[in-house]
Amino acid sequence: MPNAIETVDFTETFKEAGLDWQGWKPVNVRQFTESQIAAGIDLINNADHLRPHRHEFRLWEAVTTTDFPYLFGTIIERELMAQYGIVQPEFKAYTLEGTVPNFEQHTRHRRNGGRGVLRDLTEKGEYLVTPSSDTRYTRQIRKLGEQFDISWEALIADGMGAFDDVPEDYAKMAVNTEHNEVTGLYAAATGPDPLLFGAPIVDVNGVNVTNLGVLPLTIANIEATAALMAAQTDVNGRPLSIRAMHLVVPPALEWTARAILTSVLKQWTEVGAGGGIPVPTANIVPQMGFQLHVDPWIPQIDVSANVATTWYMFADTSFNYAIGLDRLRGHEGPEICMKASNKVTTTGAPISPFDGDFDTDNVFYRVRLCLGGCYLDPRCAYAQTGTG
Repeated sequence: MPNAIETVDFTETFKEAGLDWQGWKPVNVRQFTESQIAAGIDLINNADHLRPHRHEFRLWEAVTTTDFPYLFGTIIERELMAQYGIVQPEFKAYTLEGTVPNFEQHTRHRRNGGRGVLRDLTEKGEYLVTPSSDTRYTRQIRKLGEQFDISWEALIADGMGAFDDVPEDYAKMAVNTEHNEVTGLYAAATGPDPLLFGAPIVDVNGVNVTNLGVLPLTIANIEATAALMAAQTDVNGRPLSIRAMHLVVPPALEWTARAILTSVLKQWTEVGAGGGIPVPTANIVPQMGFQLHVDPWIPQIDVSANVATTWYMFADTSFNYAIGLDRLRGHEGPEICMKASNKVTTTGAPISPFDGDFDTDNVFYRVRLCLGGCYLDPRCAYAQTGTG
């Protein structure tokens, strides 16, 4: 009797092999030199200081050329990325950033183990394997975008002046989108996000982690919260010695936080026979290297009654991260594109995209951003609602 044929499932193998597939890329991509891009920018900005009517004539002469609409799109994208690069959001200091190859769900691994002490060995005794385990956190990105249009009449009226603020506006929108995504990982409408904070919250490995309290923002409570984070343990109950480093507050707590992190002295009252006596003592919090981050998006997301008193603490990133932000590989920044005109001349010749579409004469642009936030180790963050 012949041997049974073994069926092998190659689905995962082919799936992994296809991660670098780039068949979605357009075949004919117009490439422009730096000198062409510079010349286009100079023309749009009227670097030659032409009179308005001559500048308008030069612009419309350029618009009628075949490649100028595509060159203009490249210029807009170049300016968009320049504006995008100027703003460095605060969240980058305490958020793990990465990339993924597609829109599928992916995992980030954390190895547990190796934090104990070495075991005694007898002569010729066997070296035992350190017990370890693997914790997996899921991550997935999604597509976000916006469309805008400019009327043909607006182009006629001001010679493309309506386009001047487009790169800056969409750069700001991209930064705001990222910031909103990250803030939404640790803040929710009702206060600290219950998917990251709890008393306790269950980590993905099944271990209970307490990282939520009610302490108001004071010197003593910063010290207490840092000590609570330092006391966190791994799945085997071993100390992690987490060092708190990043203090994140809403705008309402900025002045309080700055006073705490810059004050050399603190004052407490010693109760004695003659009544209370103010006694100054050293404030060691500024010596611990805390970094203050004021997040203006917290009150946009947290609409609870305690938003003005809630504050957060994140671990030194040399240890680990509580949250992460992923982008689509090869598309890490915002991308802008232009819609081709769906009109043709009566002879069938194509019409410039700057002449607008068939129905409305509008010129359409679109911006796209691919990203997604993820929850990581809850031990690396602590939230205090300030209600205690």
